[in-house]
Amino acid sequence: MTRLPALLLWCIVVAQLSFGAESVSAQKIDDIFAGLRSADAPGAAVLVINDGKPVYQQGYGVTDLRTRNKIDEHTNFRLASVSKQFTAMAVMLLVHDGKLHYEDRLTQIFPDFPPYGNSITIRNLLNHTSGLLDYEDLMPQPYGSTKQEGVAQIQDSEAVDLLKKQKRTKFAPGSRWDYSNSGYVVLGQIVEKVSGESFGDFLHNRIFAALGMDHTIAYQRGKNDVASRAYGHTKENGVWQETDQSPTSATLGDGGIYSSLSDLAKWDVALRHHTLLTEREMQPALMPVHAPGVREPNGKPAAYGFGWFLNPYKGHRRMWHYGETVGFRTTIQRFPDDNLTVIILCNRADVVPKDLALKVADLFFNEGH
Repeated sequence: MTRLPALLLWCIVVAQLSFGAESVSAQKIDDIFAGLRSADAPGAAVLVINDGKPVYQQGYGVTDLRTRNKIDEHTNFRLASVSKQFTAMAVMLLVHDGKLHYEDRLTQIFPDFPPYGNSITIRNLLNHTSGLLDYEDLMPQPYGSTKQEGVAQIQDSEAVDLLKKQKRTKFAPGSRWDYSNSGYVVLGQIVEKVSGESFGDFLHNRIFAALGMDHTIAYQRGKNDVASRAYGHTKENGVWQETDQSPTSATLGDGGIYSSLSDLAKWDVALRHHTLLTEREMQPALMPVHAPGVREPNGKPAAYGFGWFLNPYKGHRRMWHYGETVGFRTTIQRFPDDNLTVIILCNRADVVPKDLALKVADLFFNEGH
């Protein structure tokens, strides 16, 4: 399909917005992102879905400093930890298939795991109560601090091997909460072991292809390519630098998925209509874990399920997540009772998309006027 001219697309956005939510103007939403408008700096892609309709969709800035292609709804960003909801869904699909159970022990799947793995369940891994040590802290040299495409990177299997060499956990599994990239890397490897497919293939076959998310992939350098790719950036001494890859950018289960607004809109539809799992099967992901220590990145008390934070916002039920990795910041904020979803994908490190998304939500909740 031929891309519509920018002006015509903007008119459609305004028309959709006034049809879907009379009280919120496109201009008010656009004003929130005024600081990201640029023809030569990295930026963001913004999508607002209200009552099942995409009422606002806009790109700001460029995908990279070499081509200066404009960001749009087809631009694919590294989701970072927003990927965790897809890893959780993959595990839940295997539970649906009867191949996994939430109370299965880590040593049942990996018999060579140390004895401490016998106390860790699939549920512990999903809700961050496993107590696993952080693989990032265990990584040896020569993993350096270079942030470009050629940097040496740890793979999922290598991270799991590091964990297998440990003799302890941070705390008794299930006794408290601690955000764990290690746990989600292990979950990705569990999906491979149980399904007999690579993690990326399982995601593609059971989630992405099933939902028509045709350009969403688990990116593996040298094995596949990201279409319409945005590259990460950081401002250093007042100048934008491409900081797209780090030593931990190759792991998949905790943050390796690339996606776009157009594909994530399909994901939102699937969550709303229970396309992949029934409402009952989805409930375990939306039950807050009862363990001390659950907090947002800013330190505020929170709630967590399987790949989703669950603490409400100003009395509105919410399922949400953030993503943060070198050069990228992302968020998805879903308010199921309000039929409102805000998705923001940024290829620059100086933005807090969660805060911007909540400002958008305030417009719909008639806050802050």
